[in-house]
Amino acid sequence: MVRRLSIVLFLTAATASLGLFFGRVPRSHARALGIHKIRHVVIVMQENRSFDSYFGTYPGADGLPRRAGRFTVCVPDPKSGACMRPFHDTSVRNFGGPHERIDAVRDVDRGRMNGYIREARRGLRRGCFAHPDAPLCSIGALHPDVMGYHDWHEIPNYWEYARHFVLQDHVFEPVSSWSLPAHLFMVSEWSARCHGAADPMSCRNAPENPLAPPHEAQNPTGRKPHYAWTDLTYLLHKHHVSWRYYVFAGSEPDCESGGMICPNFPQRAKTPGIWNPLPWFTTVRQDRQVRDVAPISRFFWAARRGRLPAVSWLTPNNHVSEHPPSLVSNGQAYVTRVINTVMRSPDWKSTAIFLAWDDWGGFYDHVAPPRVDGNGFGLRVPSLVISPYARPGFVDHQTAGLDAYVKFIEDDFLGGARLDPRTDGRPDSRPDVREAMPEVGNMALAFDFDQKPLAPLLLPLHPRIS
Repeated sequence: MVRRLSIVLFLTAATASLGLFFGRVPRSHARALGIHKIRHVVIVMQENRSFDSYFGTYPGADGLPRRAGRFTVCVPDPKSGACMRPFHDTSVRNFGGPHERIDAVRDVDRGRMNGYIREARRGLRRGCFAHPDAPLCSIGALHPDVMGYHDWHEIPNYWEYARHFVLQDHVFEPVSSWSLPAHLFMVSEWSARCHGAADPMSCRNAPENPLAPPHEAQNPTGRKPHYAWTDLTYLLHKHHVSWRYYVFAGSEPDCESGGMICPNFPQRAKTPGIWNPLPWFTTVRQDRQVRDVAPISRFFWAARRGRLPAVSWLTPNNHVSEHPPSLVSNGQAYVTRVINTVMRSPDWKSTAIFLAWDDWGGFYDHVAPPRVDGNGFGLRVPSLVISPYARPGFVDHQTAGLDAYVKFIEDDFLGGARLDPRTDGRPDSRPDVREAMPEVGNMALAFDFDQKPLAPLLLPLHPRIS
């Protein structure tokens, strides 16, 4: 009897070890190990800020280059014939620059990173006079502020999160483009156009012009988009992993045309748009999960009761998005409310919050993005990891893309399964498997799962801005 019991115990331990080896730790495991201590991932995606514009002077980060206290970078201004150095912008209302794919190419300028002011001025000269909603229009071009940066005076809460948790200073937007492609990558690792609503093999790469909503200029046909390729919710549903995509009602935080100003279009959970693309995915409809695109009020309800899903995406409205010219302070207050609510939740002890900005918004950044494939990376954006297991006060220098959020979810909840046409059971024609690329990085490096869990850091919604 004793020998039989020993064999059973050995087999049980071996099974658990194999589960760890293959990344499949049962969710009911009494003492979760490693990454599986995270049972709730919350992705908070804000709008249109470069890393240097928010954390360019943060101590220990790869920020704005300086020597003897003086900035050594200076971007040419074609209007004045001089150049402009970075400056401390104390205004919480900014304007940025145009931010389509062509603007990214010209801002980067083959790694010289010197096109920002030229693009901002070109946006006004060639866009706004003809059509204020044109993709290249930039309402701040008369007095470009793309070289401006903020610090703890204007965004004290964001700097406090960096001091107490993890700031990542080499994270890049997944695609060198604007908001719609960025959000398609966020939920599916691809941006494409499809000829058949039910045929994932009919989709073709479209990093700049996936079929956009029928109410916007880039879709003159008025056809509703059909995103037929495979998205992450397909794998989550297949593996019985809960998810919600929470939408803050209001107006959309970006122009569908990629411009800086446009007529407001109403945004609701049941209104698909550039920030709410999931209802147009074939898989979401086939799996009858459109109901999991929900109002943001349900996020606060679930968090307060300790009933967060495994994966949450949060989409702001225009007022709190930080998309120029929306106030930075409004966005910070909204994000702080989200984080405070999670920290007060019974789920805080097993949650990872990934806070990032979807694209650079035309603002200056001095780091040339690495080229990983034909779609990206795009420019560098701020990224913060907030969790009881985040390394306290750590500046993570690893090169990564926002795709690493998807990779983390796959590693945590799906046993490392990828959006891979060869293995996911629903082949599509995507050009590569982004999560498999080493350049995508590993978000798990921002955590120490053996440390004593960090306490909540509750901050005021409206801190004093000096």
